[in-house]
Amino acid sequence: MTLPTTNLRPEFDDIFMELAKNLAKRSHCIKAQVGAVLTKDTRIISIGYNGPPAGTHNCDEEFPGVGCPRDAKGSCSLALHAEQNAILFAVKNGSNIEGSTLFVTLAPCIACARVIYTMKIKKVIFLHSYAAYKGIAIEEGVEFLRRFGVEVEQY
Repeated sequence: MTLPTTNLRPEFDDIFMELAKNLAKRSHCIKAQVGAVLTKDTRIISIGYNGPPAGTHNCDEEFPGVGCPRDAKGSCSLALHAEQNAILFAVKNGSNIEGSTLFVTLAPCIACARVIYTMKIKKVIFLHSYAAYKGIAIEEGVEFLRRFGVEVEQY
């Protein structure tokens, strides 16, 4: 049996962003579903999606219809962001993430940007604007990362 061949090989950036989009569907968040893939070269180091710490609760089940309580900025008070989950899982399992690339479906917030910078992730590729999602004037996280030498691009 001969398998059909095709010359339409997807680029790794496309594969990783598609995976991030699919991971976002795993989120129990009512307000926004976000996925992240942490890579180095052409290998996946870790994955994550937004939600509360494992073993605590699921927002769509415990707070159906309204979601979890909000903090002073209107963000989820109980959840970890997709980037945080991907980074924490990688570090917890002993992966070296310095110099890696992070694919994420929503541009990093300022808090995640500080973590990304501190962990020496070299590049962030995001799909949607965090500023547009939050209704704020600038991409605070993106500006922070660029200011301190992290390459950032919108997919």
